[in-house]
Amino acid sequence: MAVREIFAGMPWWVKWIAVPVIAIVVFGGLIASVVAFVVGLLFKILIFVILVGGLVFLVRKFMSSSGW
Repeated sequence: MAVREIFAGMPWWVKWIAVPVIAIVVFGGLIASVVAFVVGLLFKILIFVILVGGLVFLVRKFMSSSGW
């Protein structure tokens, strides 16, 4: 409630431009590192799925061709 009262008398550009810009400047490094971590994790998961899928494909191919 107190934050709403503080921003009630402010111009629109303070609420919608200045405050988000300040937040990005202050927390920009943290936001960028979290985004980089998530993207890197998704990339590693994708590589893992591709490698496991390729391994399963190769094992099935050689198992069927060798007559096991």
